[in-house]
Amino acid sequence: MKHEEAFYVGYITKTKGLKGEVQVFFEFDDYEQLDFDVVFADMNGKLVPYFVASAKLHPNKTGYFNFDDVDHIDKAQPLLKKKLYLPLSQMPEHDADEFFYTDLKGFTAVDETLGELGEILEVNEYPQQFVATVMYRETEILFPLNEDFIVEIDDEEKVLNLDLPEGLLDIYLSN
Repeated sequence: MKHEEAFYVGYITKTKGLKGEVQVFFEFDDYEQLDFDVVFADMNGKLVPYFVASAKLHPNKTGYFNFDDVDHIDKAQPLLKKKLYLPLSQMPEHDADEFFYTDLKGFTAVDETLGELGEILEVNEYPQQFVATVMYRETEILFPLNEDFIVEIDDEEKVLNLDLPEGLLDIYLSN
């Protein structure tokens, strides 16, 4: 499976006990609706399948997982901090009138001052806000997605018009 065929759900934060159980922190909002028969861990850029033996989900955006063939803490250690993905076919549907910041992946970001920044490669949810990733002038830049910076979202043309604060991108471009 390739990254384009999957969506990000969260990452493994720590091991629990000696029998290979791991804790997952979910960054995907509707994680309770997901089917966890198999998850794909990003291992050095490749998505490697891990078959779920058991999963216990918790309301605090975490869950405890046991994977087939990961039956000892030593086998679970290489999974720490690895991002987990599911196939796009398993993504829950949402109503046509609902729009999420994560739907902006693939949109072209255009700033009122700097012009076209590039395609939004990733949208990550952090505790305080959503953050978009764009390749601009061969440099990966991040900027927050919030109502203060978004001027317009053109769903038809897949364009996100922004008014980013002056100097925000200088942080990335000054190297």
